[in-house]
Amino acid sequence: MAGHISPKSTYYAIFGSLMVLTAVTVGVAFINLGVLNFPVALTIAVLKATLVILFFMHVKYSSRLTKLICGGAFFFLILLFGLTMTDYLSRGWFVSPGGTAAAGTQVTVGPPPEPAAAPAEARPEP
Repeated sequence: MAGHISPKSTYYAIFGSLMVLTAVTVGVAFINLGVLNFPVALTIAVLKATLVILFFMHVKYSSRLTKLICGGAFFFLILLFGLTMTDYLSRGWFVSPGGTAAAGTQVTVGPPPEPAAAPAEARPEP
């Protein structure tokens, strides 16, 4: 069985599309979309992965069985990303009783503060 031979122009077009999507990813990273930053970046990454799978891995021109296997693997990848998103999106909504920082809060790391001196009446007699 001979493999499909794509013209070079197809590869150049896909490469250009991947570069544009990479530039869009970098551009979107500088825009504060709030909770949508991660889903937008993930959507762009899925589009780029789809282009690579279809054209550079030649799945577009493969047999139906190969398409089925790749589609199933891609489905489970999307499922795992979806489960990750449910965890990610629920991070900042719950406040624990201990007062831990919510997602997206800046935490300053440094030496521990000095303990406060006990009041004079609470000090033990020498």
